[in-house]
Amino acid sequence: MSELLQLAANGLVTGSILAIGAVGVSLVYGVLRIINFAHGDYLVFGAYVAFAVNVGWNGHMVAAALAAVAATAALAAGLEFVLWRPLRRRGAGVFSLFIAAIGLALVLRHVIFLVGEARPRRYDVDVFQVYDFGPVRLSQSQLIVIGIAFSAIVLVGLVLARTMLGKAMRALADNPALAAVAGIDVDRTVVLTWLLAGGLAGIAGLLEALVLNAFTPNFGFALLLPIFAAVVLGGVGSAYGALVGGLVLGLVMELSTWDALAGGAPAVYKPVVAFSVLVLVLLFRPQGVFGRARAL
Repeated sequence: MSELLQLAANGLVTGSILAIGAVGVSLVYGVLRIINFAHGDYLVFGAYVAFAVNVGWNGHMVAAALAAVAATAALAAGLEFVLWRPLRRRGAGVFSLFIAAIGLALVLRHVIFLVGEARPRRYDVDVFQVYDFGPVRLSQSQLIVIGIAFSAIVLVGLVLARTMLGKAMRALADNPALAAVAGIDVDRTVVLTWLLAGGLAGIAGLLEALVLNAFTPNFGFALLLPIFAAVVLGGVGSAYGALVGGLVLGLVMELSTWDALAGGAPAVYKPVVAFSVLVLVLLFRPQGVFGRARAL
């Protein structure tokens, strides 16, 4: 039982990161119909900005987190003006935008390799500090992940449900033409969507780097596939579904290694387990757990 509780706690940590990353992907797809393949590299960018503040400038982790959020949000919004908006105005379709996202991912990754180098990086945190909660043991990094992730999830829920921005985003997701006729500032809402998605990517990248302890620019692509799985599992375009899908996948991935399950799956197969669950769910509910696409 103690092993099961420990794995569930680890799954909550993993799922929280996946949920935050997935909701950013869902927001962008729901509003703009862009499958942002570069989202994983947004996470890496945020992690390296936090590293520069924490290690390069000897800043506190709080300052590093704020810098990661602000810088990644600015990157995402800036790319809207220099890349995505010009492409949309020239009539680029979904497939063309997807190819552009792949190209952007490669460019960002190699720029980060050039600037940040390929050697593993570590934050200035005590990786040996652990806390016992009965049979569950969590590191300081894991506790930070749970705290920040929970706060971010609550904040996203409030923004979508209670603010004018959330209402405008839902209107754009349902019918962009009708939203514009109704007086919604489409361009402003799109920029704010990118800011929110980018900020969430910065948080998720920082948290994943904390859990990994030592990270390189390649971790974004490895995390991107489970994030996409969480998006599809929750219902493509559903922000709430992405949150739930991320948490569920994180738990399933960690619990799959439980010894009581015929010895458990090797840890390296956790992503395989995630996609197996995704396939099984979609066989019975193709639209995902939370229903139709583009429903914020």
